[in-house]
Amino acid sequence: QVQLVESGGGLVQSGGSLRLSCAASEWTLEHYTIGWFHQAPGKGRKGIACITSNSRTTYLEDSVKGRFAISRDNAKNTAYLDMNNLKPEDAGTYSCAGDRGRLCSTFSGSWDSWGQGTQVTVSS
Repeated sequence: QVQLVESGGGLVQSGGSLRLSCAASEWTLEHYTIGWFHQAPGKGRKGIACITSNSRTTYLEDSVKGRFAISRDNAKNTAYLDMNNLKPEDAGTYSCAGDRGRLCSTFSGSWDSWGQGTQVTVSS
C-alpha cells in the first residue's frame, strides 16, 4: 500500500496560485490513479481532480476547470495539483488519494491510500 504525503499548501491572496504535491514514500506511485479532494470548512470532502496511472485520462470538476490542472511525474513518484486564480471558496483541506487500477469515472468507493492533507487559505 502506497503512503502519500501532501505538501504545498499555505496562505495566498485571492487570484493567487499554489502548487500542491502528493508524494509517495517507500513505494512507487506508478501504478496508482491519483485523486485530489477538497474539504471546505464545515463541509464534506469532494473529489475535484483525478489522473490515471499513465496520465492518459484526467478529470477536473466543473468548479475548478480552467483554473486548476492535475499532472504527475512517475519518475519523481509525485503528483501535482496546480491551482491558479484561487478564490476564497477554494480554501480548505486538500488531500490526495491513490487507488490501483481505478478509472477516473468516479470518486466514490474505497481508495487504497490517503494522505494527511494540506491546508489552503485564500484571503479576499
